[in-house]
Amino acid sequence: MALTDPVGDLLTRVRNGQTARISEIESPASRLRAGVLDVLKREGYIRGYTVEEKRPGVTVLKIALKYHEGAPAIKEIRRVSRPGRRVYSKISELPKVYNGLGISILSTPQGIMSDNEARTANTGGEVLCRVF
Repeated sequence: MALTDPVGDLLTRVRNGQTARISEIESPASRLRAGVLDVLKREGYIRGYTVEEKRPGVTVLKIALKYHEGAPAIKEIRRVSRPGRRVYSKISELPKVYNGLGISILSTPQGIMSDNEARTANTGGEVLCRVF
């Protein structure tokens, strides 16, 4: 069965894993998902992830979730641009998430990056999700 929204699936797996207080979750591997996880790791929302091959031709991402004093590090993670409604933003029009306490993850021509990195690179793109 094919997924219509792989990023939404990844975000739901992370949200469900942290709600259940699981330390490590799995997700099917793709470059887009790995890019989103790279940003989450750089910003300190997850401990890390590894790419593992379950069987020939099937790779998965093992994601180590992060908790602080028993509470999940991610309080809110929400998909912004969906398959039915794509959301693009110029860098000048990109709002700050919770007045700078959270981040937006963007897909730009230079790759997947956080809103702070996109402001530094002075490039806009598709707003994939918001994290707080």
